[in-house]
Amino acid sequence: MTDAPQTIALALVSHTNVGKTTLARTLLGRDIGEVRDAPHVTERAERYTLLETAEGDALLLLDTPGFGDSVRLAKRLAQAGNPIGWFLAEVWDRFRDRPFWSTQQAVRAVLEHADAVLYLVNAAERPEQAAYLDPELRVLALIGKPVLVLLNQLGAPRPREEEDAEVERWRRHFATTPIVRAVIALDAFARCWVQEIALLALVEAALPEDKRAAFARLRAEWLARRRSRFERSMQVLAERIARAALDREPVEDASLKQRLREVGAALGVAREGEETPQQQAMRKLAERLAADIRASTDRLIALHDLAGQASDEVLARLTEHYAVKQRVSEGKAAVIGGMVTGALTGLKADLATGGLSFGAGLLAGGLLGALGAAGLARGYNLVRDLDTSSVAWSDEALRDLAINALLGYLAVAHYGRGRGDWKQSESPPFWRDLAVAAVEARRDDFAAVWSTRAKADAPALADALRPLLAACAREVLGRLYPGVGESPG
Repeated sequence: MTDAPQTIALALVSHTNVGKTTLARTLLGRDIGEVRDAPHVTERAERYTLLETAEGDALLLLDTPGFGDSVRLAKRLAQAGNPIGWFLAEVWDRFRDRPFWSTQQAVRAVLEHADAVLYLVNAAERPEQAAYLDPELRVLALIGKPVLVLLNQLGAPRPREEEDAEVERWRRHFATTPIVRAVIALDAFARCWVQEIALLALVEAALPEDKRAAFARLRAEWLARRRSRFERSMQVLAERIARAALDREPVEDASLKQRLREVGAALGVAREGEETPQQQAMRKLAERLAADIRASTDRLIALHDLAGQASDEVLARLTEHYAVKQRVSEGKAAVIGGMVTGALTGLKADLATGGLSFGAGLLAGGLLGALGAAGLARGYNLVRDLDTSSVAWSDEALRDLAINALLGYLAVAHYGRGRGDWKQSESPPFWRDLAVAAVEARRDDFAAVWSTRAKADAPALADALRPLLAACAREVLGRLYPGVGESPG
């Protein structure tokens, strides 16, 4: 082992049209080469710098031409006394014998420059049905460099047990192939940086002893950069939720006629298409949140070196997503209370004193889910000692925002460049289950933060939220990728 700076090269190798260049783009975080659904798009081995350290170490990625006509090639090599030497000495016509010419370029790049081989396979195929696998591995065995098999084209993220079963199927297939050191899932379309932690650890273990010290420095640098991005992402999300927690929208004082209309709306007899002052305030609050979600998601996308903009978020404007603070005079309470006698016994007194209970008279009757847009249920509060009325997000709404923020982070963190510019897509259902569980496990901690919003400013609230969100995100990532070996955050 040596501490001197070194250059280490990883070669991406596969059968043609399996996705090498697409994965190279995902790993590099930028668009390189040409991607088309056609064989032999990459003509020559291209060298790219993945990472450099202050000590002078460099990690290179070689995007090689795809193997072609592997069965015929293996038969020809078996007939030669010095197979690799014979193959590299032959002059293959670039156009008339394109498969052999492309394979020759790949073999030369691996033999002369690579320290390890990342061999991509199409996981949509069953290993026993891919006739090219064994011949190509025989070629790689002749070269003698360690091989790590990467399962590409896995499709959308799946529950852990399903993906583990897929990986295990391929591991069994390569169990008798000594050149293969490990098998790992790493899809160019939906991979997460936490998966790359496992990949780099496997690469380090497969390298010759004299390369490991340099690679350990490269891996530490890579991990530091990814963890910094993770922390900055959590800060973006914490700031978003802090702004929502402190946002308020004043409610214009309504006339008696408007009040009566609100009561009519609650009873289902109001005219359609009319917004009450409270509904107008709710709409403005929701529109600001929607704009903030778009803007902060764009920041998240930029942090992950992706192009594109976040699509419009569809926000559920359910009453439980708002909290209302409203001054209620005794006279107004008498008028409103008098109109809904019977099922809501005691409403007048509750409104006048500010001692409104969410049990007993108000909800037990089941007549109103809310008193107009003022909403005395489902997350609404009435406080009589306020000079003005305002609408704000409720604690339950902020909980939902935390869950959705985590889902947004997972979507961006898993977005491989194979899909082109960023596009919003639905998260797998099991992601939401994990995010809900992580937030619920810290319900008391979040509640403690929400309780400070009457006095805290946005930076202080964001500082309190960031470690909570980071803990939730680490828990979810740990459940998605158990056994990675290092904390993702």
